[in-house]
Amino acid sequence: MEKKFHITTFGCQMNEHDSETLAGMLLEKGYTQAKERKDANIVIFNTCSIRENADKRFFGTLGQLKKKKMAEKENFTVCVCGCMMQQQHIIDTIKEKYPWVDVIFGTHNLHELPVLLDNLYKEKHKQLSVWEDGGEIVEGLPAERLFKHKAFVNIMYGCNNFCTYCIVPYTRGRERSRKPEDIIREIRALVADGVKEVTLLGQNVNSYKGVSEADGSQCDFADLIYQINDIEGLERIRFMTSHPKDLSDKLIQAYRDCKKLCHYFHLPVQAGSSKVLKEMNRRYTREAYLELVRKLREVDPDIAISTDIIVGFPGETEEEFEETLTLCEEVRYDSAFTFLYSIRKGTPAAKYENQVPEDIKHERFNRLVDAINRISAEKNAEYVGRIEKVLVDGPSKTNSKTYGGRTETFKLVNFKGSPEMIGQIVDVKIIASNTFSLEGEVV
Repeated sequence: MEKKFHITTFGCQMNEHDSETLAGMLLEKGYTQAKERKDANIVIFNTCSIRENADKRFFGTLGQLKKKKMAEKENFTVCVCGCMMQQQHIIDTIKEKYPWVDVIFGTHNLHELPVLLDNLYKEKHKQLSVWEDGGEIVEGLPAERLFKHKAFVNIMYGCNNFCTYCIVPYTRGRERSRKPEDIIREIRALVADGVKEVTLLGQNVNSYKGVSEADGSQCDFADLIYQINDIEGLERIRFMTSHPKDLSDKLIQAYRDCKKLCHYFHLPVQAGSSKVLKEMNRRYTREAYLELVRKLREVDPDIAISTDIIVGFPGETEEEFEETLTLCEEVRYDSAFTFLYSIRKGTPAAKYENQVPEDIKHERFNRLVDAINRISAEKNAEYVGRIEKVLVDGPSKTNSKTYGGRTETFKLVNFKGSPEMIGQIVDVKIIASNTFSLEGEVV
């Protein structure tokens, strides 16, 4: 029987890249990839545990497969992995309510999937492999990239910050940085394969601490950026995600020195109140954050800044929420990922008694989104009349004549294009703007 797999990914860019690696490993072993889940006989769910909604979506989607699994039994395989699987209460729930799941594995041992599947088919019994600790970083794993011209590159894994609302340190483990030589080697290979843009990934890239294989010297994140900037043939460098407490003047200076570093910075603030930030264990104040923004814009006036904001953290008052609104007005973010606070079992904030009522959270959330969208629209309107360099991703799913791509400031631009433009950087004149995108015409 042909082994056709389909991967459904929940969550962040780290999860997306993990799924690319899972696909690359299976393709290397002779499996084939199905475009639609309905056409696959191996279904893999790569899960996220950051938000409660991600949990609900996963369990809802998983439940839909029960009928097919019961009908096809050994001819249909269901695998679950990712951050949710690093939590014992989630594994217990799957065993109790979804006992027909065949393979469960965690974030630290994704590289085991081919072996787990081999064992499943040989031994005819379910496979469970979840490592509590990360162990050694496994290098040289293949990946099936979504785009030929751009790629994700992990530079580190895990997180040491322990923000009181966040489950990541418990699901991704402690920080582990890759050797700088391994990262440079991977990016050079990607460039040789046609990649023009890389996005460096880590839970907190600013705290990257690589140790050189050659002489044992330390390499911080800014050092790494300078090294990557020197790679011939690479045209753009991006990274996700940063923690403000670790943003150094040296990295800010890289925006002046490194021509390949895109004019874009995702700098999660989470809240505009220093009191709330302290209770979140973010380890910076409102004033310190605003000073970082000032420094970034002093070095790179054209930089676009995006952020993450949580609404309704336990104990948040109306006055403290309004501090978040005024901070957004002061910074004027190009875009923001906004979240309603949700309790994550196992985090300190889950035990706080002063939880904000749901109706108040939703009312504040709506006000925040209105403000963010208004500012985004105003910022986008400033692009009309400019000529921007756009890396073309491909045609629209709804209109084959309309193509889309990103500016250096990560603005989505739609324009009339042609297939040969895919993967190329083209000059596009911006002729109109919307809240979430721009419209242009190729010069």
